[in-house]
Amino acid sequence: MRLAQALFAPRAVALIGASGDPQKNTARPQRYLRKHGYAGRIVPINATRDEVLGERAYRRLADAPGEIDHAFIMVEDVEAALEDCARKGVAVASIYSNGFADAGAAGTARQARLLERSRELGVRLLGPNSMGVIDLPGRVALTVNAVLEADALPAGSTSLISQSGTMLGTLLSRGAARGLGYAKLVSVGNEADLGVGELVELLVADADTKVIALFLETVRDAARLALAARKAHAAAKPIVAYKLGRSTLGVELARSHTGALAGADVALDAFFRDCGIVRVDMLESLIEIAPLLAGRKPMVLSRTPKVAVVTTTGGGAAAVVDRFGLHGIELASMHDLTMAGNAQGYRATLEQLLASADCDAVLAAVGSSAQFHPEFAVEPIVTAQRTDKPLVAFLTPHAERSLALLAERGVPAFRTPEACADSLAALFAWRAPRQFGDAHLPNERTISLISQTRVPDLIRAASPNWFAVLEALGIPVAQHAIVHAPEYAHRVPYPVALKRLIAHKTEQGGVVLDIQDARALAEHAQRLGDERLLVQCMERGLAETIIGYRDDPVVGPLVLVGAGGTLAEIYEDLAVAVAPVSEAEALTMIERVKGLAMVRGYRNLPRGDIQALARAVAALSRLALIPGRPVREAEANPVIVKREGVVAVDALIALKE
Repeated sequence: MRLAQALFAPRAVALIGASGDPQKNTARPQRYLRKHGYAGRIVPINATRDEVLGERAYRRLADAPGEIDHAFIMVEDVEAALEDCARKGVAVASIYSNGFADAGAAGTARQARLLERSRELGVRLLGPNSMGVIDLPGRVALTVNAVLEADALPAGSTSLISQSGTMLGTLLSRGAARGLGYAKLVSVGNEADLGVGELVELLVADADTKVIALFLETVRDAARLALAARKAHAAAKPIVAYKLGRSTLGVELARSHTGALAGADVALDAFFRDCGIVRVDMLESLIEIAPLLAGRKPMVLSRTPKVAVVTTTGGGAAAVVDRFGLHGIELASMHDLTMAGNAQGYRATLEQLLASADCDAVLAAVGSSAQFHPEFAVEPIVTAQRTDKPLVAFLTPHAERSLALLAERGVPAFRTPEACADSLAALFAWRAPRQFGDAHLPNERTISLISQTRVPDLIRAASPNWFAVLEALGIPVAQHAIVHAPEYAHRVPYPVALKRLIAHKTEQGGVVLDIQDARALAEHAQRLGDERLLVQCMERGLAETIIGYRDDPVVGPLVLVGAGGTLAEIYEDLAVAVAPVSEAEALTMIERVKGLAMVRGYRNLPRGDIQALARAVAALSRLALIPGRPVREAEANPVIVKREGVVAVDALIALKE
């Protein structure tokens, strides 16, 4: 493939805007390519010089001899440089220059024009605002990142795609300190053209890459990344992502409870899980987890994960085990050994546990000997007879040599108890991606079926009835009627609830419950003061839940289920998945909601109709199948779970503008 070759292994590189001042950023690519042994042709382009850093330079790209695969653009007039690249037949142009989507509305418009022109010319773009590409095995250092000032950097089998150019250097240097190297590293910048998803696809086909790491600030093309992640899974190349933005700062909450609950980070969690992407919360984990994932597929466990610990440092092991508890990981067994004169016993214990069915992973915690006697400290670990079961090491001291020895033998090693425990938790939580073509995923038949129901017409009606939409989807709703002043006549049996026809009616004092007769109804209706009000049959059951749907602007349709009622946002006890879901998947979601244990038979409490709740969740998720996806948000809250059946007593649907 010419794109991959031009991007990662160019035979000739043009440096447009190369500086003759070695102290400038724009001189770095030329210096780094030479320093790290690039074997191809380097062609400096400088409008005022015939020589740059002792090498022949050219005033214009057109003057340079021979074919050019890759151009690194470092000048302000990117547009003119792009035209030159097209005339020269350049396949890929990496743009270091900024002033595009990173520079407000005018820059965004400029970037759009640049992309349109690049497509007309047939030149692929990396960036703008990209720090370039590094291929350590191939000795390509086409970057301005200062980490390449290092004399040598270890090559490895993990490749990195980063939306932050500076993080390339951060991860390279931190990995090198642990003896962990990288294969290919790409700074995507603004992702005007080449994006994370397409680059993942290129790395799936790359022989040097076994694990793909992502440093993300956002997801710009969820559909492309989802497809690429499935290709990576099929090729047995795990993807691990570190995503900024766990907090809710700067997140605009939507109109409904669902919009608030299924915020940006929750949506990304569901998306990564659906794609089979491992998510980590710590930068340390992004670096150190790669050997744990390499060559593995998601584990399928029928029980709570259990880890056995072999340690020479009780306190160090306890720090990891304590963190296990936060993730719901159980301690299978603890073996506190002394290393002195007992290497054979230490190794035998590890091998026994690796062969045992009583645990799902083995942790070797090593104390001070790892710093002062590295070969002695890690010898039992690296020589133990391995199985398919994960074996990881945690070193309590600062012990770079021991880390390097473990890395050489492919043993995942961690410098902090938090990264160790969190990485194992991420491994246990990893699931295979849902595959396109599964019966419950969108296809022409299911989309056609939903189109033939009354749902689309009901949604687009001049005066839509949201309860009717829920009923058409197959979700039971409480008997209800709209009443008008001054008679307030209806046929709903008493006792009833009276509600204003507004969103968040409870917070605004718009709900009256347990009204026993018509006189009381009229009194409360007059107090509420609205011309039209909703009357509903009072419903009681075993638990209140919320089921919701949201078409997220980043990752697309989502469905959620959680502890419901007026305190839904306080509980934040919910499960979110990419929509649509099957009933079986909905049941799995319900199992993740702690607050619904009471209706799952916890401690012999009355069991609710969880299957009926799962049917309702799956039904609401099918809003994702309506052509054009007109619904922005929808929820039924609360949905009351009974011994037999469920019933929705409130509904809200927000359409896209």
